[in-house]
Amino acid sequence: MSDSKKLAIIATKGSLDWGYPPFILASTAAALGYEVEVFFTFYGLQLLKKKMDLQVSSLGNPGMPMPMPVPVLLQTLPGMQRMMTVMMKQKMKAKGVASLEDLRELCMEAEVRMIACQMTVDLFEMDTGEFIDGVEYAGAAAFFEFAGEADICLFI
Repeated sequence: MSDSKKLAIIATKGSLDWGYPPFILASTAAALGYEVEVFFTFYGLQLLKKKMDLQVSSLGNPGMPMPMPVPVLLQTLPGMQRMMTVMMKQKMKAKGVASLEDLRELCMEAEVRMIACQMTVDLFEMDTGEFIDGVEYAGAAAFFEFAGEADICLFI
């Protein structure tokens, strides 16, 4: 058993904006010497795909800062989600925010254990060939072995 601190993260979201927290927290903790494990389940599995095509939407996210107020009805129009995603990516690039792919690679280099929920993979009949190399597949019980010993557990 390791003497280092441990961080356990459950990643459940598969959108552009919700993809950042697990990778930022995991890579930061690893850089600080933590042993880190991230359990990706349900829509969080999108973060493990080789080709991430994640979107962001202001619908259901009233805290999202908008350059100008957009009525909810207009946000439902076709193409609005794509437009919001392009705007968000441009803003992140302009501010020097690392891409999700870069943050994920940092995690891999820092030996963050990334576990795909086998039950969810089976449920959605996902092709594991679409996932990045280095992903482990296990059930919730395997994650609990680590999480039960973790100093910090986060649900994102």
